[in-house]
Amino acid sequence: MQPTDLVTKHFTRLRADQKSALTRLGVVTLRDLLYHFPARYEAAGPTGTVAAVTPGTEVTLYGTIRKPETKKAWKSKRPMAEAWLEDASGRIKLMWFSQPYMAKMVADGMVVKATGRIAGTDKKMYLANPEIDKTPATPEDVHDTLFKKTGDAPVIIEDALYAIYPESRGISSLWLLHAQKKLFEAHVHEAIQDPIPAEILEKYNLPSLATALVWIHAPLKKNDSDAAKKRFAFEEVFAIQLAMQRERAQTLEEKALQVQVDRDALNAFIKSFPFPPTGAQQRSIDSIIENFELTHPMRRLLEGDVGSGKTAVAAATAYTVATSKPPGRKSGTLQVAYMCPTEILAKQHFSTFVSYFKDHPIPIGLMTGSECRKFPSKIRGEESAKVSRAQFAKWVANGEIPIVIGTHALIYKSLEFQNLAYAIIDEQHRFGKMHRQKLTRKGETSPHLLSMTATPIPRTLALTIYGDLDVSLLDEMPVGRKPIITEILGPEKRELAYTRVREEMKNGRQAYVICPRINEPDPTKELAVQAKSVKAEAERLQKEVFQDATIDILHSKMTPAAKEDVMKRFSNGEVDILVATSVVEVGVNVPNATVILIEGSERFGLAQLHQLRGRVIRSNHQAYCFALPESYGPATKDRLKALITAKDGFELAEYDLALRGAGELVGGRQWGISDIAMEAIKNMRLVEAARTEAARLIKEDPELSKYPLLKAIVIRSDERLHME
Repeated sequence: MQPTDLVTKHFTRLRADQKSALTRLGVVTLRDLLYHFPARYEAAGPTGTVAAVTPGTEVTLYGTIRKPETKKAWKSKRPMAEAWLEDASGRIKLMWFSQPYMAKMVADGMVVKATGRIAGTDKKMYLANPEIDKTPATPEDVHDTLFKKTGDAPVIIEDALYAIYPESRGISSLWLLHAQKKLFEAHVHEAIQDPIPAEILEKYNLPSLATALVWIHAPLKKNDSDAAKKRFAFEEVFAIQLAMQRERAQTLEEKALQVQVDRDALNAFIKSFPFPPTGAQQRSIDSIIENFELTHPMRRLLEGDVGSGKTAVAAATAYTVATSKPPGRKSGTLQVAYMCPTEILAKQHFSTFVSYFKDHPIPIGLMTGSECRKFPSKIRGEESAKVSRAQFAKWVANGEIPIVIGTHALIYKSLEFQNLAYAIIDEQHRFGKMHRQKLTRKGETSPHLLSMTATPIPRTLALTIYGDLDVSLLDEMPVGRKPIITEILGPEKRELAYTRVREEMKNGRQAYVICPRINEPDPTKELAVQAKSVKAEAERLQKEVFQDATIDILHSKMTPAAKEDVMKRFSNGEVDILVATSVVEVGVNVPNATVILIEGSERFGLAQLHQLRGRVIRSNHQAYCFALPESYGPATKDRLKALITAKDGFELAEYDLALRGAGELVGGRQWGISDIAMEAIKNMRLVEAARTEAARLIKEDPELSKYPLLKAIVIRSDERLHME
């Protein structure tokens, strides 16, 4: 029997729970297993003993658990877990602060590997918050390096590294390490063809696929794993860039409804705004209308910081389309579809458009899951009227409503446009590829597409994720807008935030209080930290802090009607303080709200905190943001400090990328990109190299017919990248 047959036989004998665990890890084939990369590495060779440890050092200890129990800290009374770890040289205390559940995760007599930092003094040392591995084979037992062998016997190399893999219940890191070893012994890695052309590997000094697989799973030194990571990062970014460049080339072949741009009328419309446009807004408008005059559809990303005026750009360009006649016709107009991720945001934009278009005779429609509205109303021209879904669809199909704003309802098959020439997608990262395709394929021609985002994205990430789009940047704030004052307050300074809220309310202003959760947790379940909830915090604030204020709540589990009622009353000034979850993160526009308190702020990403802070940068009044973390250690202080030091969202995004990786920005997983590639996105040279090579190959061979292996990974990458 061949070695590969032995491997296949081994994996067909897996238990049901092991197969399920591997599926959860995304491992279905032997290739998937080879591409299941280590999360980190630890040094192979002699490990530490209890007798040899010193305070302030990072250690890995192997030993036996003794006397695990739950306690309360002496001073703070915080719940915690304790245990002893014994080895042949002695014993040391293990302490997990605010993690009482750890006492139940280990048992007396259990042999474990404990990794963490030695704290305390020479006389009273302890291992603080250690990570526990319950499959504690030592590195010498499991490394079996693939690099040096004497006959059939593996030789351990003193400074070699061994891999620690992402696990799932039923499959441990050690199991995965041995599984990889079987694949390499059977030379499975050598049987997989390298998709990257040899000349590209040579040009950028990248290892071959077979070499890179060995180096990433069993590196002798850090340089090996770094070189392998660079190669796999390039492979993934290269595949994404190929997919993007191919999509861009296909767009250039499509036909669009040409828009007749009347620049004088457009300038008059812009002058009717209640504010002068910024230079960045005007540049973006000019770029978009230049695209309108081309015969192929525009594909553009409008990236703007919170409060930078993206909606005004959308309104001005929508006006141009909605006043343009269809080709070959003397009556009627082209149409605009404006899709928003939430009903609250759709209604907000509908109200904003009504205010912009109130002096211009252009009908505007609103379509959400709960209702349809049309402006102007036949009875009262300055207002909108509720209409039936059937009547609304008929007007849109007849071209009688040139501008339609809505949610996912816009992509329903029952809604047909007569002359859809322009599609706008707000907060586009919240929609999948299928949503965008359904919207842009509503007619025989392909509409111009403007994707908008208020989430600042570093340039390398934008080049990777949105490589098929042209980019317009709104990097200026409207005239008169004051910088927000942001403070990070520990628990002992919370009253300073409450004092500011009282002062703002005395001046007729309003406030937000953001909480991480909706309800209080189940009291029967032990949690490490009790995050504040919307319902309980609203009740506490009403009873103990702001007795004379009108307080209401908003969260995602409320009905659309209830959400609308709360937001309407808050917008009208009937509610002083709105206690909410991050449901208000995007698009909620109440200019009179000037202060926001963010409870449990360490639980939110920096990009999300920036979005939440943007809720109070909607007017020329001085605005305030107070981040109120539950725990305020050095790591939290360093990370939240960026909210104060970064001059804008773009700088904050770059900081986030450098500090924590791209996954923090909006959630790297939503793009289907691996951790290795997300880390590599920090490397501008790598991204630009992948983009350059992808553009060259697509220009030479648009269908990649000469590169079938590349085509296969491009298809696979495209599927992951646009997962719903």
